Amino acid sequence: MASADDIRSTVSKYLDAVGGGTSADVAALYADDATLEDPVGTEPLVGREAIEKFYSALDAVQVKTELLNVRVAGDTAAFHFRVVTDTGEQTITIEPIDVMTFDDQARITSMRAVWSQDDISFG
Repeated sequence: MASADDIRSTVSKYLDAVGGGTSADVAALYADDATLEDPVGTEPLVGREAIEKFYSALDAVQVKTELLNVRVAGDTAAFHFRVVTDTGEQTITIEPIDVMTFDDQARITSMRAVWSQDDISFG
C-alpha cells in the first residue's frame, strides 16, 4: 500500500496538473484501468484514454486550484478544494470534494467527485 505521504503527494500533483498542466499531465497520475465519476451519479469513465479526454476541456481555459482540506486513510484520500476557471468570458468557481483510491505506486485507481450544479458560482 502507498504511504499517506505518497498519497498526499499525488493529490498535490493532481491539483497542480489541473491548475496548470495539460489533460495528459492529469491523466498520467491515474492507473491504466482507473475509473472516474465526475460528478457522482454520472456514468463512470474507465481507462486513462477516456480520463484524458474528460480533462481535455481544461486545456483551453485558465484554471487555478487551492487545496482546502485533505484526509488520508488506508489507500483512500478525501479532499476539499477550490477550482477557479477563467474562460475569458466568465469566471466559474466550484469547491468539490473528491474521493480517490490509490494503488501501491500512489497512482489514482478511482476518483469520485462530489458536487452538483448548486455548488457552482459564476462571476
